[in-house]
Parts: sequence; C-alpha cells; structure tokens
Amino acid sequence: MAQTKRACIVGGGTSKFGVRSATIFDMLQEAANAMSKDIPGLKPKDIDGLIFASTTAGRNSNALNTAPIVAHRLGIYPSSICVRVDTLCSGSNTAIILATGLVESGISDVILVCGTEKLNMPQRWESVFMNLTTNDHDWDSAMGLAVPPPFFTMIAQHHMKKYGTTKEQMGAVSVTNYAYGFNNPNAQFGGKSLNMDEYMVARTVCDPFGLNDCCPVTDGASAVIICSEERAKAMTNRPLVYIRGTGQTATHGMSAHWPADSLADWPHMKRAADIAYKAAGLTAKDIDVAQTHDCFTISEIVEVEELGFCKKGEGGAFCASGQIKVDGEHPTNTDGGLLAVGHPYGATGARQAVEICKQLQGRALNQVKNAKFGLTHNLSGVCAQHTVVIYGTEPK
Repeated sequence: MAQTKRACIVGGGTSKFGVRSATIFDMLQEAANAMSKDIPGLKPKDIDGLIFASTTAGRNSNALNTAPIVAHRLGIYPSSICVRVDTLCSGSNTAIILATGLVESGISDVILVCGTEKLNMPQRWESVFMNLTTNDHDWDSAMGLAVPPPFFTMIAQHHMKKYGTTKEQMGAVSVTNYAYGFNNPNAQFGGKSLNMDEYMVARTVCDPFGLNDCCPVTDGASAVIICSEERAKAMTNRPLVYIRGTGQTATHGMSAHWPADSLADWPHMKRAADIAYKAAGLTAKDIDVAQTHDCFTISEIVEVEELGFCKKGEGGAFCASGQIKVDGEHPTNTDGGLLAVGHPYGATGARQAVEICKQLQGRALNQVKNAKFGLTHNLSGVCAQHTVVIYGTEPK
C-alpha cells in the first residue's frame, strides 16, 4: 500500500478587499498574481488542480460553471480536479480540506485553492436579500434568522445574560482587530484606527451591536497553493508549513434545531475543533496563533471558548485582558480578521491561510514570536457549519 503523502501550504496572496469596481475575475487575477510573487518557484504548468470557492459567482458573473472559466483566466490547465465549491463563509477553508485529501491520497500534486465574492453588486442592499436564500428557507428565513446581525445579536444577548459578557469586552475585540488591520494594505479598513471611546459611541445596528461590532460587506479574492511535501521543497526554501489536521461539522436549520440549550454555546464548533486537534496530534495549548471567524465581535468571544483557548463563559474577559494580542497567550486575527479586513465569503478561509502560513514562516506583518502551530476557523450560514484547519512547521 502506497504511503500517504504529506500536504503543505506553500504561500498565497489576496486582492485588495473593499468596495471594488473590479469583476470577480479581475480580483482573482490580482490574488493569483500576488500568490505568484509570493512563490517565485511556482509555474502555471506545475498546477494540476483547481478548487474555486464562491457562493455568489453564478449570480454576479453570469457564469454557473465558473471553475473552468477561472482556470482559463488564470492560465492553468487542471488535470486532476477542477471544481467550484460553495459552503458560503467557509468556502475556501472547505476547499483547503478537499485539496489536502486529494494531495495526501496522491490524486493531485499541486492544487490552487482560490475564492472570491463581489457582494456590492448589483447593489449593496441586495446582499441582505441574498442572505435569505443561504439557509433553510422554510424555517430560518421565514423567522428572519438568515440576516446575520439580528441572529448574532441574539447570540450576544444570550452570552451576556448567561456569562456576564459586557459591551466593553466586545469592544476590546473590535479595537484589537482594527489595530491588527491598520498596517494591512489589503484590508478594507487598512489605515483606520479605532479606540474604545469611538467604539462605544458608534451608531447602533441592533442592540447591543454598534457599527464596529459587525464586519463589512466586501468584495475580494484570495489564493493559496496546497501541494505535496516533495513539490513544496522544490518551490521554496522557506520553512515548510504542513496541514496537520482538519475538522468540519454541521447542524440543521437554526430555528428547527440548535444543538444546545442556549445560543451562547456552540457545541458543534467544539466538535469540529476536537476532531481537528485529534487529527493534528495537538491541543489548544499548542496553538501559537489563530484566525477565527469574527463576523461579529461576539463571534470571536464564543470562538476562543469553543476552541479551548479559555474556559467556557470567559471569552469576554480573555479577549479584554489582551490574550488575543500579538504578545498574548493566543494571538487571534493578526491581520485584522473579518472586522477590519472584510468578508467576501468564499475568499475568507484562504485569506486566513495566507496569514497563518506567513506567521509560521516568520514573515507576517504582525509577527507572533516563534510561532510553530496555527489554526484557521470559519463558520457559515447562521452558525450552522464550522470548519477548522490546523497548520504546523513540523509534520505529524
């Protein structure tokens, strides 16, 4: 029986995130160009697989079978896999899991994982109505639960009531992530600072959320290379970054079946993390740097709990005490996260992977000292699905 190959991430790149006039193909070409510059040893002919992540590409590009068009626009000729995946906000993180399996099985050698969305097209307000189609239409959408701010507001209210989480603790997440994103040239809010006073007086979106509790509506693209250990060594002289373990779980419609007694608890996320930790041979204590799905400030607070970075119910205090900062116990969202960088659904997971790859290779903008193990996490829908990928500079 052939020995399983080891999958690595070599590098990657992103487009500028924000409100763009560029098409999805323009932004994908920007991301792929940045990726090419990041991996000088990569040649288009080396890439035998393409996994493209997007939820809105069919709607906003008038191309339903988008993956072959993406391959054409990027000048590659996939021979092992060419497919589009749609798991909404966790699209390219899911694609990385699929790419890992294809590489480890020997089906593919070098896979380009990329993702994009253009959410400000045709008009920004339409993205709200589009969200009504991303969940169980008979249950969640009918209850108004498919629009993210009201649903995550309920999560915040449950967490505040059950665990005593405060508005100021949520503010600490936003202020920290904006500080991380300040020097990120591709962040939607790059160059924008935020202090606690500004956070507290921001206009209300839905109580207790103010404007800076919510990630923006974003256009953007990202791209990474997942390949075998042997091909990675041929492409770069940087430290190799291995994909150590993955986990993905899903539950049913939110209004029909929440897997806990309170919206403040996400056992389906904990299960995804536990699966990934077991596969990686690691625990939460081993994670030096993380990228979590901070679509709202309360999300990051719950996520650091379910990932095991702190005890359940202590996420607010953990974040407010500085443990998510670059010199903290578990630096989190070190490029600015969704709050500062933006969230073009299918592009986010690969954007997170770029940051973790750079962190573990010692070349990130907000570098964590001696980082050896990193983690990315996405949720999708109204918290229905959770995807976790763990990376390390050491193979299993």
